[in-house]
Amino acid sequence: MDKINFQAVIFDLDGVITTTALVHSTAWREMFNDYLKQREKRFGKPFKEFNHTDDYLPYVDGKPRYKGVASFLESRNIDIPFGDPSDGPGQETVCGLGNKKNEFFNQILERDGVQVYQSSVDFIRDLKKAGVRIGVASSSKNCMPILERAGIPDLFETRVDGVVSAELGLKGKPEPDIFTVACDNLGVEYELTVIVEDAVSGVQAGRNGNFGLTLGIAREGNSLELKKNGADIVVEDISELGGIETVREWFANGLEKEKWSVQYPDYDPEKEKSREALLAVGNGYFGTRGAMEECSAGESNYPGTYITCLYNRRISIVAGRDIENEDYVNCPNWLPVTFKVEDGPWFDPNRWIILHIDRRLSFGNGCLVRTIIVADSKGREFRIESRRMASMDDPHMAGIEYSVTPVNFSGLLTIRSAIDGAIINDGVVRYRQLDQHHLEPVSQGGEGNIQYVHVVTSQSGIDICEAAGLKVFLNDQELAGEWIHHQKAGYIESEYEANIQKGQTLRLEKIVCITTSRETLRDDLVGFVQRKCAGAGSFDKILLKSAGRWNELWNEMDISVVGDRFAQKLIRLHIYHLLVTASPHYDHLDAAIAARGLHGEAYRGHIFWDELYILPFYHIHLPEVSKASLIYRCRRIDKAREYAASFGYKGAMFPWQSGSDGREETQVIHLNPISGEWGEDYSSLQRHVNIAIACNIWMYYWITQDESFMLKHGAELYFEICRFWVSKCKLDNKTGKYSIGQVMGPDEFHEHVPGSDEGGLIDNAYTNIMVSWMLEKAQYLVDHLDQDGLSDIRKTIGFTREELEEWDKIRHALKLVINDEGVISQFDGYFELLELDWDEYREKYGNIHRMDRILKAEGKSPDKYKVAKQADTLMTFYNLDQYEVKGIIEQLGYQVPADLLEKNFDYYIKRTSHGSTLSRIVHACLANQLKKKELGWTMYMEALSSDYVDIQGGTTAEGIHAGVMGATVLFALNSLAGLDFRKEHLVIAPDLPELWKNIKFNFAFRKNYYIFEITSETIRMKVKSHDNEPVRVVVIDSERYIKSGIWNEFKY
Repeated sequence: MDKINFQAVIFDLDGVITTTALVHSTAWREMFNDYLKQREKRFGKPFKEFNHTDDYLPYVDGKPRYKGVASFLESRNIDIPFGDPSDGPGQETVCGLGNKKNEFFNQILERDGVQVYQSSVDFIRDLKKAGVRIGVASSSKNCMPILERAGIPDLFETRVDGVVSAELGLKGKPEPDIFTVACDNLGVEYELTVIVEDAVSGVQAGRNGNFGLTLGIAREGNSLELKKNGADIVVEDISELGGIETVREWFANGLEKEKWSVQYPDYDPEKEKSREALLAVGNGYFGTRGAMEECSAGESNYPGTYITCLYNRRISIVAGRDIENEDYVNCPNWLPVTFKVEDGPWFDPNRWIILHIDRRLSFGNGCLVRTIIVADSKGREFRIESRRMASMDDPHMAGIEYSVTPVNFSGLLTIRSAIDGAIINDGVVRYRQLDQHHLEPVSQGGEGNIQYVHVVTSQSGIDICEAAGLKVFLNDQELAGEWIHHQKAGYIESEYEANIQKGQTLRLEKIVCITTSRETLRDDLVGFVQRKCAGAGSFDKILLKSAGRWNELWNEMDISVVGDRFAQKLIRLHIYHLLVTASPHYDHLDAAIAARGLHGEAYRGHIFWDELYILPFYHIHLPEVSKASLIYRCRRIDKAREYAASFGYKGAMFPWQSGSDGREETQVIHLNPISGEWGEDYSSLQRHVNIAIACNIWMYYWITQDESFMLKHGAELYFEICRFWVSKCKLDNKTGKYSIGQVMGPDEFHEHVPGSDEGGLIDNAYTNIMVSWMLEKAQYLVDHLDQDGLSDIRKTIGFTREELEEWDKIRHALKLVINDEGVISQFDGYFELLELDWDEYREKYGNIHRMDRILKAEGKSPDKYKVAKQADTLMTFYNLDQYEVKGIIEQLGYQVPADLLEKNFDYYIKRTSHGSTLSRIVHACLANQLKKKELGWTMYMEALSSDYVDIQGGTTAEGIHAGVMGATVLFALNSLAGLDFRKEHLVIAPDLPELWKNIKFNFAFRKNYYIFEITSETIRMKVKSHDNEPVRVVVIDSERYIKSGIWNEFKY
């Protein structure tokens, strides 16, 4: 056997080592049934028996005694006092009932004794012989007496049970406390420890503790429940495990596979649409949701394919008004594959019996794999295996491999493949009252083994063509035979029949090509996709090439974390979905990054300010993507100039929501569904999107040193945005200060000043400080860009020295409101707003993230209260170094305290509801800066897991949140690894969380390439210098000169 590669195994007691789980169940049943019968006599409430399956397992099993009592009583809506642990067994309190249960338990134990599961004891002895550390962790306060009765107390080096938990104040399962304390007692690492549990709450604790392996023992036939709740491996008894070698193999390969994938071992219709978003495949040109091949759009499923920046505009009649909206178009669905048996119904996961299902999306190669075993109404069973990918090598190619194996049946199978262009946009419920019909059929057809659909968007006139090449194999032998094609407008389906014996496998390869008239000549669309499909080769060949390209991207962009498997998985999940949304294929596209990726229809696929959180990761890894996104704005500068001029402003004013041509896509009126009246919608006043664009231009230039881009595109764009802001500034001759009005900050809850009929706010602090910063950087660009190139820009836009002098004057005189404590007013008038009783609202509503909706439902306006959806003033400190912010404010003529950031953080976090996931990541970054590490980590993990757990209750189903995905990846580099790209030379000051033993990553900065390996004590780095000269790096406040190509190590 190979060397042991894990350190410890911590065993639960009841149901894992001893048979006492059954004793506990019996004791609980006797106690609760006795109590429930008493309540029937006293209150006349019908007696409903406490039973093992419906009550013990979900509410009591594995939990500390009093927690189990409270959990079950809550399930029956019984409310009694908690009491005190000293309560007698006759008292009607939670503790009294718990003590009564313990009395029953001891009586049964005394009568029947203790039996062990011999396979578990044998496994423990084998582990000890191999040098593995062993502990026991149990919620039971009877742990030691049971071990002594079983004669095995000496097998365990540490014991953390109900007695120890009470002494140390540990939380019960599903919190991981008893297991982490056991590990700490042994001095072992959590990620190198195995947890063995038989209860759902126990495997949840294993998952929550980030242990290397959680082994579920399914003695109750509850394998699926254990797997769903956190077990990595599930067996019915330890004897089925395969011994130490299986555990060693998990730590050698299985754990790493888990960190590189997302897996779902069940089909839950209520969660399916969110999972479809997270299982999406794509390549930056198009993205396809992870809907199952056999499912069409409906209550639980929503297949969707979206091509980057492919929009269409429709006019809907709403309450007597014409409302125009532009949407990301749901393109023809290339996924449909299914089969039927003889003349039976086509397979549909929502109608057949699912005996087993497992889906895994591998980030490393972008392949979605599914295994499903199903039975039809006649009991005929089939094993279906499918693989799906969108090629990262060729952006127009995709494929499905679909295999069907009859388990207990021989006969005629018909397999069907379709391409469906007769569809609408239907992925967002609140849009359903609008006209969502975007596609018009042009042609469709099938010939031989090729099927195709050609449609055109109804307004934008973009042709979309998809074709599929179909090949069928029986046990890997390609079959000849005829495909039967059926078509209707916008839809083609093709069927193939084969007689198949039990145990044989019928396999379909569906090779797909997708293109539009934006890239391919309109007259050759059908021919192009047909030729591509015919000449593409096998599914494996396409996958191999795609996987190679994915591998290249991961070699450049991966962030490897040791010690925290959950964070590692989610960081990679986020990088993967960013690449699905925007990849190197962007350099051929007129595209920018939609806020919800290529994963759904929320926000209509529009481009907002989210690139502020996304592009910095691309700046250091794939600057061509950043450049393409910025050029998207450059191409729409004339539309932005028109937009500014329409309001009487100069320069370029980009819209809050942008789509195909750069016009403002935000609605300016909205319908109140309760009153039926139309009112003003001020969302478009979020002019700070122009700050985000300017920040991205600046950081792209600062990080890449791409002067050519600046001279050709970036500087003109930057200066025109500055012009816009300057034209919004109004001088108060009395104070000598400039004000900016009619804007909304990032907060979103405040749309106008109370009592004012005019939309927008005055002197939003984030806006004014960032405008001052922008104008300062404009001077830097004038001073440092090539003067000949700059002269051409001056001539093109009429940019004069006098104008620059005016900008300098304004940047030193913008107005802020700051109180005596050094708190910056979010906007002029903010301090006069009413305070909110946050504790009262939390108690009343629980979830208060959308306080604006809560207040409006109460007939109140959020405009009147000190309440924010997300970071607003604090966004300044997210964009800029806190000392830079302080310097800007002082240049504006204000005195501020040394602890400016902390004072503002403490003030505003109490008044923020975090209705946006972006809010959590901003506050996490600032909390980390302020050494509020526990708060920072909590908010980071909430942001990091927000799409994975669908923290906002269904929004992930409408598309991933690209902004928070980008920001959480950057947090690992900026806040935890401690990188600062805002200085002229790289600065690094790591601050790794306790769990993180090691982090590795690469990136490019100012033409040099960096490779880092960081532990809690050391920084190892190598720099590949662009000119082979030593590179200056600031390491923990110490300036170092690093020779090119040589590893350097620093302790900190």
